Amino acid sequence: MKKYFKRLWNALWDSTDIDEKATAALKEAKARIKEIKKELADVKKAAKTVIEQSKDVVEAAKGKKRRGKKPTKNKKTKTNNNSKK
Repeated sequence: MKKYFKRLWNALWDSTDIDEKATAALKEAKARIKEIKKELADVKKAAKTVIEQSKDVVEAAKGKKRRGKKPTKNKKTKTNNNSKK
């Protein structure tokens, strides 16, 4: 009797596609988790940049000079004109 129920259970289990659906869902979940990790790394990098920029805004509000790259319009260009006419 035990063998009969065991064979019946195996036959029922083989006729279902629950295990295939479970493996497909697991594969999809792993792929999504991988993509989420990539996006979180991008968000972390962007957040660091925002924090650095917000510090500059606070300093500007205090009246401090702008840090970083100087504007190019105020630079004098050097020329290599050594010959006089």
